[in-house]
Amino acid sequence: MSDTLATAGAATAPARPAYRVTGPRVLRAEWAKLWSLRSTWITLGLALLFLVAFGIIAATRFRSLTGSARMPGDFARSTALSLSLFGTNFAQLALGVLGVLVTAGEYSTGLIRSTLTAVPRRLPVLWSKAAVFGLVALVTGTVGAFTAFLFGSRIVAGTSAAMGFTHAGVVRSLLGAGLYLGLVGVIGTALGALLRSVAAGVAVLVATFMLIPGLTSLLPSSWQADISPYLPSHAGESLFTLAPDPTVLSPQSGLLVFLAWTALALAGAAYRLLRSDA
Repeated sequence: MSDTLATAGAATAPARPAYRVTGPRVLRAEWAKLWSLRSTWITLGLALLFLVAFGIIAATRFRSLTGSARMPGDFARSTALSLSLFGTNFAQLALGVLGVLVTAGEYSTGLIRSTLTAVPRRLPVLWSKAAVFGLVALVTGTVGAFTAFLFGSRIVAGTSAAMGFTHAGVVRSLLGAGLYLGLVGVIGTALGALLRSVAAGVAVLVATFMLIPGLTSLLPSSWQADISPYLPSHAGESLFTLAPDPTVLSPQSGLLVFLAWTALALAGAAYRLLRSDA
């Protein structure tokens, strides 16, 4: 009798659904984790603020000095595009730091153990984090660049820097600025996974994009010409440079070099993720 009841109970018990780890599910999980952090909203807001506010300030400054003897020579050759994108260097810092936090923050809190338990193959976690945040940084950078140019071009209208969306190369440069900031976010994510420390990741990020380019000026001139264009910051700058400049790569070459730096950072992060314990 008891055997019969046990058999009946087992037959009527609902079957537990099998859980499968798939790429879309990992992406949705990383998307939810990204937007659950207050730092995400704050830092993305700062990146937009830097892009738009500094672009407006630069354009306003140019307008106020137009026709004045106090106008610096280099500044006098500015265009509406270069003035509007003046805040790109500041926005890249905000997005890069947030990228570091996306991955290194999980190591600091210990959440990475739960993440890797749920996704034991590991690498899909890295690809999903990089893809999700890279897309968010790309959209943020593109919206900020177009908004900054919209205001900046109106401020300098009627001056030597006047330029509109229909000017050759403007839209390409604005899209290039958004792509550059998106890839900076991916590099930050990779550095966070590689170094597993927020402080170390931010330090390497700042050194790579701000300190090392400045230190190249101490090198002999012949070395600068061979090294400087291939640094991540200078290669990325070529994506949103409008006029041809012999000191930087072409947009196509710059994109290839910057993609190579991004792939190198991701490869290092993937290697450590596979070879080291959480």
